[in-house]
Amino acid sequence: MRFLLKVLCLLVVCRAAVHVGAEEPVLTLDDAIDRALEYSSTLQQSRIALENQEYASDRLWAEVFPTISTGARISYGSGLFTGSVSQPIEQRLSYSTSLNLSLNFQAGIPYRMKILGLAHRQRLLSYEDTRRLLEIATAQEFYTLIAERENLDQLAETLSLAERQLERHRIGRDNGLISETALLQSRLGVETARYDLSSAQATHNNNVRSFLSSLGLSPETPVNLEGEFSVRQLELDPEELIRNYLPNRPDIQQRRQTIQELELTYRQNLLNARSPSLSFSFGWSGGSGNGGITAPFSDSVSGSLSLSIPINPWIPGTKESQALRNAESAIENARLNLKNTEEQAAGQIRSLTANLRNSWESLEIARLRVEVAQRSYELTERGFLNGVVEALTLETSRNNLAIARYQLLRGELSYQTLVLDLAQAINVDWRQFITRSSP
Repeated sequence: MRFLLKVLCLLVVCRAAVHVGAEEPVLTLDDAIDRALEYSSTLQQSRIALENQEYASDRLWAEVFPTISTGARISYGSGLFTGSVSQPIEQRLSYSTSLNLSLNFQAGIPYRMKILGLAHRQRLLSYEDTRRLLEIATAQEFYTLIAERENLDQLAETLSLAERQLERHRIGRDNGLISETALLQSRLGVETARYDLSSAQATHNNNVRSFLSSLGLSPETPVNLEGEFSVRQLELDPEELIRNYLPNRPDIQQRRQTIQELELTYRQNLLNARSPSLSFSFGWSGGSGNGGITAPFSDSVSGSLSLSIPINPWIPGTKESQALRNAESAIENARLNLKNTEEQAAGQIRSLTANLRNSWESLEIARLRVEVAQRSYELTERGFLNGVVEALTLETSRNNLAIARYQLLRGELSYQTLVLDLAQAINVDWRQFITRSSP
């Protein structure tokens, strides 16, 4: 008896384990974003470039570090026609060593160091922008899949309604209350609803596989997307958004940093071109000389200090002077580009906020349309059961309900996408605009 009880318990435990193991793993939006950030090769390349730039900006002393070189040489020498065969090999060999150091001082070195620090900030801004754009793109794809899943539920409900209607038509046909044409029409409605569900399911499966691949997962990984989106109305003043958030946009910051870099580069080139430069070199050499490898060691030290004063950059019209003039023009062009970028960004923010208002009004109409379609279907179905409404009218009412639900779902997804686009346009955390919940 105890043995049978133990076997029964073991079977229960094994069955529970199999049931748990068969459950699909859950993939939330946060999990998807973490995987996308980890798997993205573009973000990895940006991170590597950022680390290299950070390494250089932390070692600005390299700009003034001297050039150091050392070397050694062993040589063999002998006359081709006049050399003595009896000359010892030690006298034909010689060796030498050397150590050289050179250092060049230019007036533009401090600006070069500032340019390196600015380059690090530019790379950091680019990395953060790439990361944020990847988060938003992943969220948009995730919400699209959630909307497709909700659409599948609606299509399944539509199929269920069509099947119930077909069953009633069969009963009515058996009792002589429904014509054969109405029964065939109901069968066609069921098959159409089944095809729509099957087609939408295939499209959704393909999109899920593509999404999983972008996260570095196998396309055949069984996952359950956990989450849903519920849109909420955003009342936003575009002019206030422009005043508060426009300067923080990555493209605006990049334009300003470009102007700053061009100004620093111009000052560096101006000082390097027109200021005196100081060069210092030191050298040491030693060896056996021409007395052979066994000769006494001897060495020598040399050094030089030179000052170079440029003349050409001070003369108008020379190539050096023209190069400086072109650098000034590049700064003016960069300022014009900044102005154009600010105007385009402001226009984008105004357009997105206007689209949000229009989209919300469209959503309210879509919700009312669903309510009307739902009530119309209920009344039509009641009339059909009472024999005062034709089967084709009931079929049309059911299709109108399905279309209204689908349009509402697409409208909600469109509104959600606009919200994410606006968060990207004003460079804020997109999560503060999204209301998320779990089913």
